[in-house]
Amino acid sequence: MNRTLIKNATVINEGRIFNGSVLIEDDKIAAVYEGTIPASAGDATVIDATGKYLFPGAIDDQVHFREPGLTHKGDIASESRAAVAGGVTTFMDMPNTKPQTTTISDLEWKLQRGAETSVANYSFFFGGTNDNMDEIRKLDRSRVPGLKLFLGSSTGNMLVDKKESLERIFGEAGMLIAIHAEKEEVIKRNIAHYTGLYGEDLDISFHSKIRSEEACYASSSEAAELATRLDSRLHILHLSTAKELSLLSNKIPLSEKKITGEVCVHHLWFHDGDYEQFGNRIKWNPSIKTLA
Repeated sequence: MNRTLIKNATVINEGRIFNGSVLIEDDKIAAVYEGTIPASAGDATVIDATGKYLFPGAIDDQVHFREPGLTHKGDIASESRAAVAGGVTTFMDMPNTKPQTTTISDLEWKLQRGAETSVANYSFFFGGTNDNMDEIRKLDRSRVPGLKLFLGSSTGNMLVDKKESLERIFGEAGMLIAIHAEKEEVIKRNIAHYTGLYGEDLDISFHSKIRSEEACYASSSEAAELATRLDSRLHILHLSTAKELSLLSNKIPLSEKKITGEVCVHHLWFHDGDYEQFGNRIKWNPSIKTLA
């Protein structure tokens, strides 16, 4: 057995910061010590971390590693190495690849590819479509983190927009449903409005006006209604508006919540006034919004 002791680090873990040490045996954490290190750890190889911070490995629950089909941008091998270099030891990859991860066979391909090439712990979301409920029913729920639905069109064209499909998925999925929430009808209406006023060649600043707060909230709130009515487990990815936070209760313990959400750093950091400086470099879906 190989034993390594990371000693005298500033440990950040479970909501606390303390001076401590961590004992690793082979590839697993064996013990976390605060203060005195027991004599039993004395035969380990020592790494002195005085003056350094020690964090648990981070889990990134939404990555786009672009394999298969888009590997000119990145692949599971290259992106998992980048993840580990940044302290991310577990990732959950999204299904909008080529082909899309919307069949059991395509999921199995990704899982095998992860086993062959990933240097981090891996998992892959299964993609929902308007017509793949039979494949969803066959899923081994223990092998996927959840089902990903694009409720607004985005990279990969996996839009789920039929009411009967959404009712069926939310009613029968039996697993976490993670959503990209933008209302397609609102987006199309905004495109027609602004191109009618200013022509087809719109400035980048119109991106936030087209993919608006209304588009996001309309989609998120409809999903929350479905999840509440059908008792589904819903997770709203990359929230971009203050209004959507009203859909998330802070009065329920996290372990009991059926509806949760998360925010990306770029939606916290940038606002629509930054388009003038950064242009298309800060164009993404959902769009950045106003300072409010």
